[in-house]
Amino acid sequence: MKYNCVILLGPTAVGKTKLGVKIAHNYSWDIISADSRQVYRGLDIGSGKDLSEYFVEDVDITGNHFNYAVSYHLIDIVDLDTEYNVFKYQTDFYRVFNELNSNNKMAFVVGGTGMYVDAIIRGYDFVPVEENYALRQELAELSLEELDKII
Repeated sequence: MKYNCVILLGPTAVGKTKLGVKIAHNYSWDIISADSRQVYRGLDIGSGKDLSEYFVEDVDITGNHFNYAVSYHLIDIVDLDTEYNVFKYQTDFYRVFNELNSNNKMAFVVGGTGMYVDAIIRGYDFVPVEENYALRQELAELSLEELDKII
């Protein structure tokens, strides 16, 4: 059986990124982040995002030391004032995944946001729906009791 994706997941702060970078470097894979906070620019400390971990010190055949950058995707892609959700993640993931596959590269997912990983593994069938601002405004003025009666 041929695989087209490898996933490394686990709880917060167990070293997934560091291990993932070592594995990605060893196999020349790109990392696709599955972290719901690392998508945000400027949320570096609160998300545990340490971009310096994506550099691996290596030695070439002549003994020269150099830093090798492991390619990553879906990190620092939106501003803090942007709503980002599992639907957008799944859409972005499949775009990157298909690009990697078309270039004969293995997709290597590293992260710990369960809903993000579940959405790509199970292929959640989301339907894009445009936001209805007028309806949202109308419903915002109703009480919980009035909203319950609508359903």
